[in-house]
Amino acid sequence: MLQTADLTIRLNAADDVVIARVGIPEGTTLVKEGNVRVTTKIPAGHKIAVREIKAGGPVRRYNQIIGFATADIAPGAHVHVHNVAMGEFEKDYAFCADVKPIDYITPQATFEGIVRKNGCVATRNYIGVLTSVNCSATVARMVADHFRGRLGDYPNVDGVVALTHKTGCGMATEGEPMEYLRRTIGGFARHPNFHSVLVVGLGCEAAQIVPMLAAQRLEQGETLHAFTIQEKGGTMKTVREGIARVEALLPEANRAKRETVPVSHLTLGLECGGSDGYSGISANPALGAAADLLVRHGGTAILSETPEIYGAEHLLTRRAVTPEVAEKLLGRIRWWEDYTRRNGNEMNNNPTPGNKAGGLTTILEKSLGAAAKGGTMNLEDVYEFAEPVTKKGFVFMDTPGYDPVSVTGHVAGGANIVCFTTGRGSVFGCKPAPSLKLATNTAMYQHMEDDMDVNCGTVVDGSETVAQVGARIFQLIVETASGQRSKSEQLGFGEDEFAPWVLGATM
Repeated sequence: MLQTADLTIRLNAADDVVIARVGIPEGTTLVKEGNVRVTTKIPAGHKIAVREIKAGGPVRRYNQIIGFATADIAPGAHVHVHNVAMGEFEKDYAFCADVKPIDYITPQATFEGIVRKNGCVATRNYIGVLTSVNCSATVARMVADHFRGRLGDYPNVDGVVALTHKTGCGMATEGEPMEYLRRTIGGFARHPNFHSVLVVGLGCEAAQIVPMLAAQRLEQGETLHAFTIQEKGGTMKTVREGIARVEALLPEANRAKRETVPVSHLTLGLECGGSDGYSGISANPALGAAADLLVRHGGTAILSETPEIYGAEHLLTRRAVTPEVAEKLLGRIRWWEDYTRRNGNEMNNNPTPGNKAGGLTTILEKSLGAAAKGGTMNLEDVYEFAEPVTKKGFVFMDTPGYDPVSVTGHVAGGANIVCFTTGRGSVFGCKPAPSLKLATNTAMYQHMEDDMDVNCGTVVDGSETVAQVGARIFQLIVETASGQRSKSEQLGFGEDEFAPWVLGATM
């Protein structure tokens, strides 16, 4: 555990840098680092060299390469974008080398969940209004808005939610972009947190509803209804139809009751956004500890954001349960290298300006911290975007790093709860799954307390260990899954954050 008097944080004895726990003035002597004298003012969360690094030499943090010096760096110097950049180097993928037996916990922890007729377990009880195309977005919102403040007779229904998006036409009717959209809509349509769903289209769009449902092996029936604006005769006739169908569904939806079930029914999405220099020290490893606890209780945790594990993928291939799983992960890395190349981009378009202001220098450094959300358990499988997650344990899903799109993939894959770490102060929600916000540092937590559910800055402050904060997060996951509302739910977040991944040209 850190001591409150510590000015810096050292993550590994082999590291070339330490992290400023607080802002450090020029001329400060770092006694614990061999009396290194700081040569310039260092912002909190930023890196300080503790030994000489020659130009072209690797820079290590976490005992891993985070970049290469672009100039000679003296002890005590600020280490950041002005003197460190990306570079190529060999990685030891060591497939399956770190696989270990899982120390399962018995008896399993439990939560109060809603058991659906098919055996799936919900953490919330919504009625959803989904759209096949942007053209039906306004109609879907009008249907959902009709029920705002009118559900007093249905206390067991959490709400009527319209999830709209900006795509669904101007695209090929078959191929990878359409497949991604169909998987996303299909995943939400079958999500256990929806008691029932309406799918509303325009009628002439590329993303036709009937082929979409067929591709996803979904059939209209008691809890799945689909229709189009053109079929019903225009906007207001379609709105009236939607309202009537929801009104007919509400009494049955309200019969949902919570009952005690094992936490093995929880699928947790792991997300980070607005990261800073503390993310890989406090919130991300603490969330990793909570994810480990969930897996040891029989549950599932989904790591994602492929561009933000780039450079740390060799740490995950070592945990893959088979060489085939490791190859699936590297296959998605290669897909991304090609995807960014053909779109005139590069994998190091990250970190963002906010990440850099918080102390992160390269995507390698950001990825090493981001991967810590995944804990230490074996990597059981790798999924493409929005694919149904069927394996228990720790898994990976290929998603962009952009938070709304990434979490949309988690929820489409079956995540019924999400934890989201942030250092700069991202605000987020993801209906129908509750989202918990984890702050990396105490100053931001106190500044944005209305948005943050957990302060992980206590690790940096020296008052708690990673394991202690991880245990607190796990307990809050259980309480939230049992019905306790998260801060983002209290604020009403979660509908506008629905964001299918748009691939390819818009025609």
